[in-house]
Amino acid sequence: MDAHEYKVDLNWISDRKGEIASPELNSKIEVATPPQFPKGIEGIWSPEHLFTAAVNSCFMTTFLSIAENSRLEFKSFSCNAKGKLEQVEGKFLMTEVLLEPTLILVNEKDLEKAERILQKSEAACLISNSIKSSVTLKNKIQF
Repeated sequence: MDAHEYKVDLNWISDRKGEIASPELNSKIEVATPPQFPKGIEGIWSPEHLFTAAVNSCFMTTFLSIAENSRLEFKSFSCNAKGKLEQVEGKFLMTEVLLEPTLILVNEKDLEKAERILQKSEAACLISNSIKSSVTLKNKIQF
């Protein structure tokens, strides 16, 4: 596969707030310093939220691809994610992302297959593979 580029433009609005957009997309996202930092703003996407969202959405798209190729039948898929920010050796780092997927299967006989596909999806996720943070799965599979 050839290399791909993804363009994101940022414009500062005011205070600790900006707006990101891409010439390749149809929407804009307001971003700001999170409220845990000086002059942070509540209720607006932060870089830390976007980081966690990147891992979570990549996990989902990877899962959907592998599940389709493996012919796994499921009724629904959702995933909660928690990104952990810590200070390590004087630097702030996103040290961990906990992914909590919930998968509702069509057939109970696919339980082991589903577990393997979820594990494989995390291992193959290109965003997870591109970061230093640990990524942990806590699966919940139902019928």
